[in-house]
Amino acid sequence: MDTNGWLLLAILIVGLVSLLGFFCTKKKGFGRFATSSFLILLVVVITALLFAAGRLEGQVVANIFFAVIGFAGGLFTGRESEAQQTPAADAGNPRG
Repeated sequence: MDTNGWLLLAILIVGLVSLLGFFCTKKKGFGRFATSSFLILLVVVITALLFAAGRLEGQVVANIFFAVIGFAGGLFTGRESEAQQTPAADAGNPRG
């Protein structure tokens, strides 16, 4: 096996371990954040595999990673603001 084969195998193993870790540590069910986190992991692993195989150029990979960073930043910022707004919204709800 040549160097590219080992590189692809290493990226695949790291990707599978990260996906396995995701499924082992997440709560039961797929909510908004679990699904989004899973998709982010999947996109990063597939992008890394395609780049290592020479199927994607560096500029395309950089654009994908910047999009992932932006998506993840918005996802987790939205999660924090949603957690802060939830108690106030429930206090004004007469139904409890």
